[in-house]
Amino acid sequence: MMTKIHQKTLNDLEFATVLEHIAELCNTELGKENALKIIPFTKKAEMLSALKQTSEYLSSFENNNNIPNHYFDSITAEIKLLGIENTLVEISGLRKIAVISDTANTHILFYKKFKEYYSELHKVASGVEFTKEIIEKINSVIDRFGEIKDEASDELYSIRKSINAVKGKINQSFLSALNRYNSSEFLDEIRESVVENKRVLAVKAMYRRKVKGAVMGSSKTGSIVYIEPEATLQFSRELNNLEYEEKEEINKILKQLTDFLRPYISLLEDYQSFLSLIDIVAAKAKYADQMNALLPELSENRKLYLKDAYHPLLYLTNKRKREKTFPQDISLHEENRIIVISGPNAGGKSITLKTIGLLQVMLQSGMLVPVHPKSTFCLFDRILTDIGDNQSIENHLSTYSYRLKNMNYFLKKCNDKTLFLIDEFGTGSDPELGGALAETFLEEFYNRKAFGIITTHYANLKMLANELPHATNANMLFDSRTLEPVFRLVLGQAGSSFTFEVAQKNGIPYSLINRSKKKIERGKVRFDATIAKLQKERSKMEKTTTALKDNETKAREEATKLESLNERIKKKLENYQQLFDHNQRMIYLGNKINDISEKYFNDKKKRPLISEFLRIVETENSKRKKKTPKEKKVEKEVKKQITQEVEKKVAVIRKKKKAEKKKAIIKEKNKPKPVFKIGDRVRMLDGKAIGSIDNLEKNKAIVNYGLFTTNVSIEQLELVEAKK
Repeated sequence: MMTKIHQKTLNDLEFATVLEHIAELCNTELGKENALKIIPFTKKAEMLSALKQTSEYLSSFENNNNIPNHYFDSITAEIKLLGIENTLVEISGLRKIAVISDTANTHILFYKKFKEYYSELHKVASGVEFTKEIIEKINSVIDRFGEIKDEASDELYSIRKSINAVKGKINQSFLSALNRYNSSEFLDEIRESVVENKRVLAVKAMYRRKVKGAVMGSSKTGSIVYIEPEATLQFSRELNNLEYEEKEEINKILKQLTDFLRPYISLLEDYQSFLSLIDIVAAKAKYADQMNALLPELSENRKLYLKDAYHPLLYLTNKRKREKTFPQDISLHEENRIIVISGPNAGGKSITLKTIGLLQVMLQSGMLVPVHPKSTFCLFDRILTDIGDNQSIENHLSTYSYRLKNMNYFLKKCNDKTLFLIDEFGTGSDPELGGALAETFLEEFYNRKAFGIITTHYANLKMLANELPHATNANMLFDSRTLEPVFRLVLGQAGSSFTFEVAQKNGIPYSLINRSKKKIERGKVRFDATIAKLQKERSKMEKTTTALKDNETKAREEATKLESLNERIKKKLENYQQLFDHNQRMIYLGNKINDISEKYFNDKKKRPLISEFLRIVETENSKRKKKTPKEKKVEKEVKKQITQEVEKKVAVIRKKKKAEKKKAIIKEKNKPKPVFKIGDRVRMLDGKAIGSIDNLEKNKAIVNYGLFTTNVSIEQLELVEAKK
């Protein structure tokens, strides 16, 4: 069981801002309202369920089983009306009830169908009753345009039938009057108009007394008088009566429908609560998606290991600005319960505190957190914080008085299931006296086995952390050369405040800084200087270690690649050797077959042929091993693969040779053609023999090769040596 986390802690950690972001991502007004009311869970089972629900919804963004739309309009007012006797829910309210019922049913069926993917959401949905009675009843009365159907009751059907008949009579009588008075030229050019939803005649003012009927108004100029003809008046009165009856019948139908829905009040409340929950879960999943958050491992033991932990608000702000956010690594466990962070201001100490606190509160409120998947969280009954100035003007409390009051509350609540986070511990009073009191508080928290992180500039607290076996000093890395923060937490060493270095960087004269150094104890300056020196050495060592690790990783990767490549080459060589041996055997067998074929060709004796052939077959079969179909299939595939590889390589070589030959021919063609003379030594382009030209006739040459002569086109010849 986890107790409620104090509102002050939520305020210190800016949890309300996170809730505002989640509320903005909700689709419904009720979801937005409820999102702003989120508080950390008091029961572990509820928290774990909420975390799994959010994680499952987040997974739907990447798989093919997209969760259906869950939008709905709030029916809180309609539910209140249903709880009061003799009330009537309007058509718009009934339509909202139908929509929310349909949406809830859709979700219930969806999670049931995909319960393997969304087991936790299915568990929630299975607790809500599935029924189509509400939707079917409302749809039988109201159509998709929001109108009451004619078939809603026999009486309504009859009334509307009469209304249509009367409207027909009104139109008929009006047209008759229109034609009569128009032919008498009593009407204006526009002839007719509509007043109070009734068709009226546009009568010229001078003929108003000649047209019988009810005057309904006149034009702005007074030149036209609008009159409803006497013939339509009686039908209009009848229509008014029927429309009144229709309204009464509709109210009666709506009242009956409202009465039908009264027993479903609790179910409708369940539907609204269920869809509101889904809306919040969806918003949490969207928020998690924006900052690459996930569900880390939850440990039953007291162990908190945060790797690559980002402050959610800072991460999203920097993401919008396209600026880098620095993650933090931190670890708390039984052997390292308390961490004392020191170092210069603006180095990221407070952000580190807020990151850990806010991530812990978010997780215990059912939200996913932006950390590395290997991170581990445990649960705390209380999270106590003292971050910021917190000076109280209303209560006339100074900063230190307020902090002492806060420490008193810490002492009452702090135990082995508490996480405390204190910023600038001990400040607000005399450094030595306040530091001594802060040291006592820290010892007390330590003795109670609480987990905690504090930030301080006090040397005595750094020394205490160094002495206590289960406490650790830490510092935020600071570049001593540029005096810029590195925003990286390093455990195991206290940090220097770089007081004088920062002052010098900000333009304070060196003479004043030197005078200030003389005013304090020499030992303290040396102590701070030693810490600063150690921090510089630590920073150098960190860089060297990182470089060595990178080189080691690269070397390991290269070795793995070479080993893999070596294995592949070895395997290929074995395969090629097998292919070569196989081909050599095939050539040998082919030669043998050729020999016995030739022998049979000469003597035509079948018996020796068959005998020799069988002997060859038996000899080959004696070398074979029996293989299973699976082994044969594998061997066949390997051979096929090797053959394909060889063919590909041969094809590449052939293509290359062909290209080279083509290139050589083109080069030869582009060469300037020699002018041949009798006695020149020549050879043919595709030959090796060299001869001399005995005679030239047009484009032909007689070439003498010694033993013979030949008549060749001079285009097929190349000059070897010209006659001198």
